[in-house]
Amino acid sequence: MKIKVCGMRNRENLSILLALKPDFVGFIFYDKSKRFVEDFPQIKFPKNVKKVGVFVNESVEEVLRKVKVFRLDCVQLHGNESPEYCGKLAKMLTERSRSDNSNEVISTLLNHQIEIIKAFSVDESFDFNTTNAYEDICNYFLFDTRGKDYGGNGIKFNWEILQNYNGKTPFLLSGGISKLDAEEIKKINHKYFQGVDVNSGFEIEPGLKNINDIEEFKKNLK
Repeated sequence: MKIKVCGMRNRENLSILLALKPDFVGFIFYDKSKRFVEDFPQIKFPKNVKKVGVFVNESVEEVLRKVKVFRLDCVQLHGNESPEYCGKLAKMLTERSRSDNSNEVISTLLNHQIEIIKAFSVDESFDFNTTNAYEDICNYFLFDTRGKDYGGNGIKFNWEILQNYNGKTPFLLSGGISKLDAEEIKKINHKYFQGVDVNSGFEIEPGLKNINDIEEFKKNLK
Protein backbone atom coordinates (compact mmCIF):
# COMPACT_ATOMS: atom_id res chain seq x y z
CA MET A 1 0.00 0.00 0.00
CA LYS A 2 1.36 3.40 -1.01
CA ILE A 3 1.84 6.18 1.54
CA LYS A 4 1.82 9.86 0.67
CA VAL A 5 2.79 12.38 3.35
CA CYS A 6 1.56 15.84 2.44
CA GLY A 7 2.14 19.36 3.74
CA MET A 8 5.91 19.19 4.24
CA ARG A 9 8.16 22.28 4.27
CA ASN A 10 10.66 22.04 7.15
CA ARG A 11 14.02 20.78 5.86
CA GLU A 12 15.08 18.91 9.02
CA ASN A 13 11.65 17.35 9.45
CA LEU A 14 11.65 16.34 5.79
CA SER A 15 15.12 14.80 6.07
CA ILE A 16 13.99 12.51 8.89
CA LEU A 17 10.80 11.61 7.02
CA LEU A 18 12.70 10.63 3.88
CA ALA A 19 14.59 8.00 5.87
CA LEU A 20 11.25 6.17 6.18
CA LYS A 21 10.93 6.18 2.37
CA PRO A 22 7.28 7.08 1.89
CA ASP A 23 6.08 6.66 -1.70
CA PHE A 24 5.11 10.31 -2.16
CA VAL A 25 5.89 13.56 -0.34
CA GLY A 26 3.61 16.52 -0.97
CA PHE A 27 4.44 20.24 -1.01
CA ILE A 28 1.55 22.70 -1.03
CA PHE A 29 1.82 25.63 -3.43
CA TYR A 30 -1.51 27.19 -2.43
CA ASP A 31 -0.88 30.42 -0.58
CA LYS A 32 -4.09 30.24 1.48
CA SER A 33 -3.00 26.94 3.05
CA LYS A 34 -1.50 26.84 6.55
CA ARG A 35 1.13 24.54 5.01
CA PHE A 36 2.04 26.79 2.09
CA VAL A 37 5.65 26.35 0.97
CA GLU A 38 7.42 29.70 0.66
CA ASP A 39 10.99 28.40 0.83
CA PHE A 40 11.16 25.02 -0.86
CA PRO A 41 13.50 22.73 1.14
CA GLN A 42 16.59 21.94 -0.88
CA ILE A 43 17.33 18.32 -0.17
CA LYS A 44 18.23 15.20 -2.13
CA PHE A 45 15.37 12.75 -2.51
CA PRO A 46 15.77 8.96 -2.47
CA LYS A 47 15.28 7.48 -5.92
CA ASN A 48 11.92 5.88 -5.21
CA VAL A 49 10.29 8.75 -3.30
CA LYS A 50 8.22 11.01 -5.54
CA LYS A 51 8.02 14.77 -5.10
CA VAL A 52 4.42 16.02 -5.40
CA GLY A 53 3.42 19.62 -5.97
CA VAL A 54 -0.10 20.40 -4.70
CA PHE A 55 -1.99 23.13 -6.57
CA VAL A 56 -5.44 24.69 -6.22
CA ASN A 57 -6.99 26.29 -9.31
CA GLU A 58 -3.56 27.42 -10.51
CA SER A 59 -2.75 28.39 -14.10
CA VAL A 60 -1.28 25.66 -16.27
CA GLU A 61 1.71 27.89 -16.96
CA GLU A 62 2.51 28.31 -13.26
CA VAL A 63 2.17 24.58 -12.63
CA LEU A 64 4.61 23.90 -15.47
CA ARG A 65 7.01 26.48 -14.09
CA LYS A 66 7.07 24.88 -10.66
CA VAL A 67 7.45 21.39 -12.14
CA LYS A 68 10.58 22.65 -13.85
CA VAL A 69 12.02 24.73 -10.99
CA PHE A 70 11.44 22.15 -8.24
CA ARG A 71 11.83 19.06 -10.43
CA LEU A 72 8.51 17.60 -9.39
CA ASP A 73 7.54 14.01 -10.14
CA CYS A 74 3.80 14.48 -9.67
CA VAL A 75 1.24 17.25 -9.84
CA GLN A 76 -1.75 17.08 -7.48
CA LEU A 77 -4.75 19.18 -8.45
CA HIS A 78 -6.81 19.88 -5.35
CA GLY A 79 -9.24 22.52 -6.59
CA ASN A 80 -12.04 22.66 -9.15
CA GLU A 81 -9.89 21.81 -12.14
CA SER A 82 -11.94 20.59 -15.11
CA PRO A 83 -11.22 17.55 -17.29
CA GLU A 84 -10.25 20.01 -20.02
CA TYR A 85 -7.72 21.65 -17.71
CA CYS A 86 -6.25 18.27 -16.75
CA GLY A 87 -6.04 17.22 -20.39
CA LYS A 88 -4.29 20.45 -21.36
CA LEU A 89 -1.82 20.07 -18.50
CA ALA A 90 -1.06 16.45 -19.39
CA LYS A 91 -0.48 17.40 -23.03
CA MET A 92 1.77 20.33 -22.15
CA LEU A 93 3.80 18.25 -19.71
CA THR A 94 4.43 15.76 -22.49
CA GLU A 95 5.28 18.46 -25.02
CA ARG A 96 7.58 20.23 -22.57
CA SER A 97 9.46 17.00 -21.92
CA ARG A 98 10.14 16.61 -25.63
CA SER A 99 11.12 20.20 -26.37
CA ASP A 100 13.15 21.31 -23.36
CA ASN A 101 16.81 20.46 -23.89
CA SER A 102 18.30 21.92 -20.71
CA ASN A 103 20.26 19.40 -18.63
CA GLU A 104 18.53 20.46 -15.43
CA VAL A 105 15.10 19.66 -16.77
CA ILE A 106 15.98 16.52 -18.69
CA SER A 107 16.46 14.56 -15.46
CA THR A 108 12.91 15.41 -14.38
CA LEU A 109 10.89 15.56 -17.57
CA LEU A 110 12.56 13.05 -19.85
CA ASN A 111 13.43 10.15 -17.58
CA HIS A 112 9.86 9.51 -16.51
CA GLN A 113 6.32 10.72 -16.98
CA ILE A 114 5.08 13.43 -14.66
CA GLU A 115 2.05 11.92 -12.94
CA ILE A 116 -1.21 13.77 -12.33
CA ILE A 117 -3.28 13.21 -9.19
CA LYS A 118 -6.78 14.72 -9.22
CA ALA A 119 -8.41 15.26 -5.83
CA PHE A 120 -12.16 15.16 -5.23
CA SER A 121 -14.00 16.50 -2.18
CA VAL A 122 -16.22 13.70 -0.91
CA ASP A 123 -19.25 13.55 1.36
CA GLU A 124 -22.35 11.33 1.54
CA SER A 125 -23.88 13.04 -1.49
CA PHE A 126 -20.81 12.79 -3.73
CA ASP A 127 -21.50 11.35 -7.18
CA PHE A 128 -18.54 9.13 -8.09
CA ASN A 129 -19.59 9.33 -11.74
CA THR A 130 -18.04 12.81 -11.58
CA THR A 131 -14.69 11.08 -11.99
CA ASN A 132 -15.61 9.49 -15.34
CA ALA A 133 -14.54 12.49 -17.40
CA TYR A 134 -11.06 12.35 -15.83
CA GLU A 135 -10.41 8.70 -16.71
CA ASP A 136 -7.44 8.18 -19.03
CA ILE A 137 -6.13 11.66 -18.15
CA CYS A 138 -5.05 11.28 -14.53
CA ASN A 139 -2.75 8.65 -13.03
CA TYR A 140 -4.47 8.69 -9.64
CA PHE A 141 -7.57 10.07 -8.01
CA LEU A 142 -7.52 11.23 -4.40
CA PHE A 143 -10.72 11.12 -2.36
CA ASP A 144 -10.61 13.68 0.44
CA THR A 145 -13.28 14.88 2.87
CA ARG A 146 -15.33 17.86 1.77
CA GLY A 147 -14.66 20.70 4.22
CA LYS A 148 -14.27 24.44 4.52
CA ASP A 149 -10.72 24.34 3.12
CA TYR A 150 -9.12 22.65 0.11
CA GLY A 151 -7.73 19.75 2.17
CA GLY A 152 -6.15 19.58 5.61
CA ASN A 153 -9.51 19.75 7.38
CA GLY A 154 -8.70 16.83 9.67
CA ILE A 155 -12.06 15.06 9.29
CA LYS A 156 -13.07 11.72 7.76
CA PHE A 157 -15.88 10.81 5.41
CA ASN A 158 -17.73 7.50 5.45
CA TRP A 159 -15.24 5.11 3.82
CA GLU A 160 -18.00 2.61 3.01
CA ILE A 161 -19.13 4.83 0.13
CA LEU A 162 -15.84 4.10 -1.67
CA GLN A 163 -17.65 1.01 -2.96
CA ASN A 164 -19.69 3.40 -5.12
CA TYR A 165 -16.58 4.13 -7.15
CA ASN A 166 -16.70 2.05 -10.33
CA GLY A 167 -13.88 3.67 -12.27
CA LYS A 168 -10.56 2.14 -13.24
CA THR A 169 -8.16 4.89 -12.19
CA PRO A 170 -6.27 3.92 -8.99
CA PHE A 171 -7.12 6.07 -5.99
CA LEU A 172 -5.66 7.27 -2.71
CA LEU A 173 -7.68 7.86 0.44
CA SER A 174 -7.32 11.08 2.43
CA GLY A 175 -9.12 13.02 5.13
CA GLY A 176 -8.42 13.00 8.86
CA ILE A 177 -6.34 9.81 8.87
CA SER A 178 -4.32 9.19 12.04
CA LYS A 179 -2.05 6.40 13.29
CA LEU A 180 -5.07 4.77 14.94
CA ASP A 181 -6.70 4.06 11.59
CA ALA A 182 -4.31 1.46 10.18
CA GLU A 183 -6.48 -1.57 10.97
CA GLU A 184 -9.64 -0.02 9.50
CA ILE A 185 -7.77 1.04 6.38
CA LYS A 186 -6.57 -2.53 5.83
CA LYS A 187 -10.22 -3.63 5.79
CA ILE A 188 -11.01 -1.50 2.74
CA ASN A 189 -11.58 -3.96 -0.08
CA HIS A 190 -11.54 -2.23 -3.43
CA LYS A 191 -9.65 -3.31 -6.54
CA TYR A 192 -8.34 0.19 -7.26
CA PHE A 193 -7.52 1.32 -3.73
CA GLN A 194 -3.78 2.03 -3.89
CA GLY A 195 -2.90 3.82 -0.67
CA VAL A 196 -3.36 6.74 1.69
CA ASP A 197 -2.55 10.41 1.88
CA VAL A 198 -1.79 11.65 5.40
CA ASN A 199 -1.39 15.18 6.67
CA SER A 200 -3.04 16.96 9.62
CA GLY A 201 -3.56 13.78 11.68
CA PHE A 202 0.21 13.41 12.04
CA GLU A 203 1.14 17.01 12.78
CA ILE A 204 2.79 18.69 15.73
CA GLU A 205 1.82 21.96 14.07
CA PRO A 206 0.92 22.85 10.46
CA GLY A 207 3.79 21.79 8.22
CA LEU A 208 5.66 19.89 10.95
CA LYS A 209 5.06 16.13 11.16
CA ASN A 210 5.36 13.69 14.07
CA ILE A 211 7.79 11.27 12.44
CA ASN A 212 7.43 8.63 15.17
CA ASP A 213 3.67 8.46 14.53
CA ILE A 214 4.23 8.14 10.79
CA GLU A 215 6.75 5.34 11.34
CA GLU A 216 4.36 3.46 13.61
CA PHE A 217 1.50 3.94 11.16
CA LYS A 218 3.62 2.74 8.24
CA LYS A 219 4.64 -0.42 10.08
CA ASN A 220 1.06 -1.19 11.13
CA LEU A 221 -0.25 -0.54 7.64
CA LYS A 222 2.26 -2.72 5.84
